[in-house]
Amino acid sequence: MTIKQAIERGVAKLKLEKITTPKLKVRLLMQFVLEKPRQYLIIYDNEHLSKHQEEKFFEGISKLSKGVPIEHITHSKEFMKLNFFVDENVLIPRQDTEVLVEEVIKIAQKIRAKKILDLCTGSGAIAVSLAKYLPNTEISALDISNKALEIAKLNAKTNKVENQITFVESNLFENLSKEKYDIIVSNPPYIKQDIIKELDKEVQKEPHIALDGGKDGLDFYRKIVKTGYEYLKYGGYLCLEIGYDQKEEVMSLLDNNDQYINKRCIKDLYDNNRVIIAKVGD
Repeated sequence: MTIKQAIERGVAKLKLEKITTPKLKVRLLMQFVLEKPRQYLIIYDNEHLSKHQEEKFFEGISKLSKGVPIEHITHSKEFMKLNFFVDENVLIPRQDTEVLVEEVIKIAQKIRAKKILDLCTGSGAIAVSLAKYLPNTEISALDISNKALEIAKLNAKTNKVENQITFVESNLFENLSKEKYDIIVSNPPYIKQDIIKELDKEVQKEPHIALDGGKDGLDFYRKIVKTGYEYLKYGGYLCLEIGYDQKEEVMSLLDNNDQYINKRCIKDLYDNNRVIIAKVGD
């Protein structure tokens, strides 16, 4: 069977199962199986697959048709122009979160931040990206999941920033010593419990602990807003990713705490409310 024939058969199978973006996923799978770039598939599409390649490819198609994310098969996801290892123990980094990271980088450069705290680090995408683009800044990265932290450590090492990041297993601030940071950043779980079962099959394959924000999706924001200022220097910043429909609720939590000033919301590339920034001050 040729590369072209295999791709066509794979796309047809995924369309039958109503899997989103089937052509993209099938091509990424083929690149992974062949260990070749995208251009190779175009130029050599009439080349025949070996028996092993064919078996590996259709094993992947079978997984994709059951809703397994392509990133869990290739164990790879690009974020902030860096490559991250991902598996079923961590949330797959999203493009939306790049808006959060880019904003934190701007703030950090402006105030010459020395120390940043990343809550709910997961794969380490935020912490590793910040370390890479802010080489003079120390990052502390927390997560309740030891398995997630192992992956985050691997990603820090792969991207050569392991000496810049301290990883701590902790339920938010629980196991954190009373230090003061210039910036606290977090992309916490923020999906409402009842909504999780309605999400795409692929999202449901991701760890629920990284999705579940409680009954109203705000559990983590309440805790972070309530305690976060105690860990921020005067004039420090709290930077949060939010769900597209959570601006008013998260802003209200900040408004009801007089430690935070200069609150603002930033939209993502799709014009959705995505990031909330607040400063600690009078």
